[in-house]
Amino acid sequence: MKKIVFILVLIVMSLASVQAQRFIGYLSAGANFCQIEGDDVHGFYKVGVNAGPGVMLPLGRKQNMSISAELLYVQKGSYCPYKFDPFDTALYAPSMYEDVNRDIPFDPEVKCRMALDYIQIPVIFRYEDMRSGCFIGAGFAWSRLVRAKEVYNGFTRTTSVTSGTFRTSDWNILVDAGIRLYKNLTLNVRWEYSLVPIRMMDYNIGKYNSSGNFEVTNHWVGKMHNHVLTFRLTYFINEKFVKNTKTKNDGTRIGTPWVREIPDYDK
Repeated sequence: MKKIVFILVLIVMSLASVQAQRFIGYLSAGANFCQIEGDDVHGFYKVGVNAGPGVMLPLGRKQNMSISAELLYVQKGSYCPYKFDPFDTALYAPSMYEDVNRDIPFDPEVKCRMALDYIQIPVIFRYEDMRSGCFIGAGFAWSRLVRAKEVYNGFTRTTSVTSGTFRTSDWNILVDAGIRLYKNLTLNVRWEYSLVPIRMMDYNIGKYNSSGNFEVTNHWVGKMHNHVLTFRLTYFINEKFVKNTKTKNDGTRIGTPWVREIPDYDK
């Protein structure tokens, strides 16, 4: 499937070079609000970066359909906002702490944090209402893991890209929606979810008995999936706009003050 993504990106770039007058480049920057489904933390508490360039190719005579490809740096993961409680009677199995990095000091302020950084290539098909400036789209993305760090109950585990703890490839489906704020500037919201688990992890919850031995009271296998909500601004570099002259019979304007310049749009 990785080859399919690169083939689609090459197709978009090739079409853009052939029809250079229709090629639109853009830059995006915003924030990811993340959680990992399948771990023991719930809530979009992990905040990360979502930024990078993209290329869009409008399709059709009215150019209200488009296909786009992006090259993004994205930060995903999860975070528990509650502090570690050393007196909690329900503890993770001691084996979970065997791979902690003893060179990093214990941090009692952090109960759980996973930081996963990716280079991501989304391919998106989009429909835009040219007069209102609203758009909606859907697509998929391939992400390559470039950095991984994990803290559990104050201990930093020796998680890394090469450790094999997490999958290096993350395949995602996504839905994108937004509105044009002014001319070349848009605001969009994106929902994203992993198609395959990024990690399989055994959880053993239990407590110490009177003899000092650890007794497992609950066990399950967590299938972890990245789950992300993104809010970002996008600036289209070479997109041209003209005054919107469409009005109702009473003279009220239909849509936004500015619309994209499209040859033969009203024909």
